[in-house]
Formats: sequence, structure tokens, C-alpha cells
Amino acid sequence: MAQDNKTEKATEHRRKKAREEGQVARSRELSATAAMLAGVLVLVSQGPADLLRWRQFFNAVLDHAVRDELSITTPLFPWAAQLVFGWTWRPLTAAFGIAALVSCAQGGIIFAPKLLAPDIAKINPAKKLGQMFSITTVVQVFKALIPGAGIVFIAVGIFRREWPSLGHGLWASPRQLSSHLFGVVFEVFWKSSLVLLAWAVVDYIAMRQKFEGDLRMSKEEIKEEMKQMDGNPATKGRIRRLQRQARRTRMIQAAKKATVVVTNPTHFAVALEYRENMAAPTVVAKGQNLLALQIREVARWEGIPVIENPPLAQSLYRTVEVGHAIPEKLYAAVAEILAYVFRMNAQQMARRNH
Repeated sequence: MAQDNKTEKATEHRRKKAREEGQVARSRELSATAAMLAGVLVLVSQGPADLLRWRQFFNAVLDHAVRDELSITTPLFPWAAQLVFGWTWRPLTAAFGIAALVSCAQGGIIFAPKLLAPDIAKINPAKKLGQMFSITTVVQVFKALIPGAGIVFIAVGIFRREWPSLGHGLWASPRQLSSHLFGVVFEVFWKSSLVLLAWAVVDYIAMRQKFEGDLRMSKEEIKEEMKQMDGNPATKGRIRRLQRQARRTRMIQAAKKATVVVTNPTHFAVALEYRENMAAPTVVAKGQNLLALQIREVARWEGIPVIENPPLAQSLYRTVEVGHAIPEKLYAAVAEILAYVFRMNAQQMARRNH
């Protein structure tokens, strides 16, 4: 029932995660069939030249046996090894190259470090024994029998057709008989290869569909993935609250160095700082409602003048960010307030001196 709920296509994040774990749609049969075809075709293409080299090798061995007695010091093994290497390196290179190319075409190059980690379950004898008698193993055996039956059918048909000519070929020369046998074997090979190739393509398509089915997700899984990628809403809300609290704390501390606080009088409060070396007054703190009340309380505790000017307070709150200087259009209004504050401070100083 859980599988029935997975009706949505896999997201890019799900596909990337599966790829990091080494999960891709890849058919071993397709890679193996392509490698076998490449290797055999290269082997057949270089057949005449290799046949000549083998003939020269046997002639050399026979000549050496006639001229001298074969002994343990006769380098037969190095000669044969050199000949075998020259005969097989091209087909093997072609087979490995085509296998790698087909494998990369199916799923690309994958590096999954998780697969390199030791897994005790993989070497568990009980688990391996269970896999040997599992449904998956039966299906794999059945899959191997289908193309095998097709190849046997093709081979029997060809040999049945060629059996009379093969019987008459016993009276032909060895060259003619070997050429005829080679033609029959090659026909069996290329027709059987077509069967294997077609079956490998079908196997890849089936594996691709199974892979896509395994990657499918339910709507709940997609929502959960989006939460994990974008962040849990509750966590994000808590982070925003902490950030707001931190900003408020910083502004409350910055309000202590203000020269004057302009208020609405209750809804807005903007703390301005101005010193002789400053080009223009700067907003060091601003707030609305509760924060405005806290800024006014700090101003009273620190002895900072609080001036009620609703239009100016609203304009400063909406147009000037904390840490920025006021715009030129507000110079006159702010200058008037600062002049009043400086006159009031001067009068207070004069009273203290008297």
C-alpha cells in the first residue's frame, strides 16, 4: 500500500541522492553484449593476419625440431606468449573500451564512496544462501534462458540446413572445408548476436522502468524533502525571532549614544546622533510600538532629550535605515530640533555653573 502512494516523479534532489549512492539504471547484459560483439568483430577482422602468424609459429617450431632437439631451454613459451598477446590485445582493448562506453552512456561516470565502505551483510552466508533461492535469482535464470533458447534455435536451424553440404565437404580440400565451417559458425554468431543485442535492449528498458518506479515519491515525501531543503518553518521562525531580538538589543544599546530622540509620540521613535565631526545626523536606532517605548525609556534613563514631532518621526522611520545619514530634504527640520536641544543643553549648563 505504501508503494501505491508513490505516484509522483522523483525530484532532482532524490535523483542526485540515488546517484551518490550508486543507484543508476544500467544493464550489464547490454554492456556485456556490446563488448562481446566488439571483441569478436575485431578478432574476425584480423583473422587472416593472425592465421598467418600462427602458421609461421608452427613452421618455426617444426623447423627447430628438425634442426635441433626440443629441450627445456627451447623458448617455446615466450614465443607462444608473444603470439597470444599480439592476437588478443586488440580484441580485449576493443571489448573493454566498448563496455566502458556503453556503461557510461547508460548512467554516466559515478563515484560513490559509500559503496566502498565494508558491509558485513554482503558476506553473510545466510543472506547469500537466501539470495540463491530467492525470486530475484529465479527471474535472473529465466532471463538468461530466453536468449539462450533463441540462440539454440538459430544454431540448430543453421546446422540442419548446412548438414548436407557439410557431409559433402568431407571430400573437399581442408582449405575449402575450413572456409565453409567458418562461414557457418560466423552466421550462427552474428544472428545469435542480434538476439542477444535485442534482448539486452529490452532488459535495459525494463531496468529503466523499474528504476524510475523505485525512485517515485509520494506527495508527503516531496513535502518533507522541500521542508528539509528550505528549512523547517518552525526552525526558520525561531531563527527570525532570535534575529529580531538581536537587532533590538543592538538598537537599544546604540540608542544610548543618541543626541536626541524624535517621537510620534507613542507609535514611532527615532534616535539621532550628531557630533561636530559628522557630515549629517545619523539614525542609530528606530522602532515602532514596543520598541519605540523601549527607546524612549533608554533616552529618559540616559538623560537624552525626547522631542515630539509626529511628521518628522514618521518620515525618518520610513525613509532612513539604521546607520544611515538623514537625507537632505530633512536637514532643515532636524537642524531646528538639534538647535533647540543644543540651546536647552546650554541653558542647563549655565544653571549648573550659577
